[in-house]
Amino acid sequence: MLHTEPTFAPGRILLFNLLGALLVWSWLSPGLLFWTELDDAVFFITNAWLSEDNEAWVLFVAAINNRLFDVFSLLVLLAIYLWAIHHYDPQPRHRMMRWGGIGIVMLLSAVFIAQGVRLVVPYTHPSPTLVYDNVNLVTEMVDFATKDSSGSSFPGDHGVNLFLFTAFMWRFAGIRAMLVSLVAALILSAPRILSGGHWFSDVYFAAVAINLIITPWILLTPLGPGLARAITAGLVKVRNALPSR
Repeated sequence: MLHTEPTFAPGRILLFNLLGALLVWSWLSPGLLFWTELDDAVFFITNAWLSEDNEAWVLFVAAINNRLFDVFSLLVLLAIYLWAIHHYDPQPRHRMMRWGGIGIVMLLSAVFIAQGVRLVVPYTHPSPTLVYDNVNLVTEMVDFATKDSSGSSFPGDHGVNLFLFTAFMWRFAGIRAMLVSLVAALILSAPRILSGGHWFSDVYFAAVAINLIITPWILLTPLGPGLARAITAGLVKVRNALPSR
């Protein structure tokens, strides 16, 4: 059946917000170099793999940073979404309308978070391939379109949306759907890191912290579930108003 949680869960909101605040503190604290050292280590290790001696790996990294891979990523999320619909909401009545409402709320949340972060977080930085000289650039090693740099890589927008999707699956489909979504998020957020288009912290600090701080206020309050129910009711009305064949 459709997974349900309490309409308002202040304890869980506080827990997730504290975890997010702890991540922010770990990144801002001048006495802690953890994220800087980790970012450099991940970048230099993965960048060293992008050499002419590893032609197959270079082609693989270039391919998963092509725009077509973004389409593949969307198809993976769609497959998980459809799987969740049929396995965790077996009631046929208004099932597609109900999950249509959930999907619309998820898209609205993604837009809200993206715009809110741009307004509230003034900080950004370029990707590591633009910071360091004499690095291996996958764009110079293949003859098709790919991506290995960004002038504004913080936060990782792909990561934000992938972890947001995971949170929605947890809220509306349960722990198993969440775990499947989390594995997909970890895999699908890796390409930009492997090419040097994102720092490790762009995804695993920034994207995670943003979701820990903002998403609970959408999903663990009446806001998200209530809006999903309202949209579902509207979709049902529209469908019922259409002339039957």
